[in-house]
Amino acid sequence: MKSDSVVLDTNIVLDAFIFNDPAAQPLREGLQSGALQWIATSPMRIELARVLAYPKIVKRLAYYQLNEASVLAQFDTLARIVDVAPKAGATCKDADDQKFIDLAVAHQCLLLSKDQAVLCMTKRLLALGSIVKTAIKNVA
Repeated sequence: MKSDSVVLDTNIVLDAFIFNDPAAQPLREGLQSGALQWIATSPMRIELARVLAYPKIVKRLAYYQLNEASVLAQFDTLARIVDVAPKAGATCKDADDQKFIDLAVAHQCLLLSKDQAVLCMTKRLLALGSIVKTAIKNVA
């Protein structure tokens, strides 16, 4: 496994760049310093943009004095866009999460997620060379 590469699901991105979750501070610092390499695909950015338009998220953006453009700018600055990965040898019950799994397995790297559909696959993904974690404070 490449210890410096990481795939972030959309909820982790929200925690790190909107909600300013204190547990995400080491993740943000690792990404900003280059100690961690965030890899993502264009469909992941499209999903983030879609989620940022949800009414509940728009309210949170306003509360934190942020906007969609500022969050997407952080994505564009910190994430390295790579090709969409081929389907992994494990299938997620939630089709929206499959792209994160596929990428983490293809790059044999860490996948940070809080999604139960992903977390229940931890052992299967480990067998495929990817580690899934929910705790984001100890990744850097």
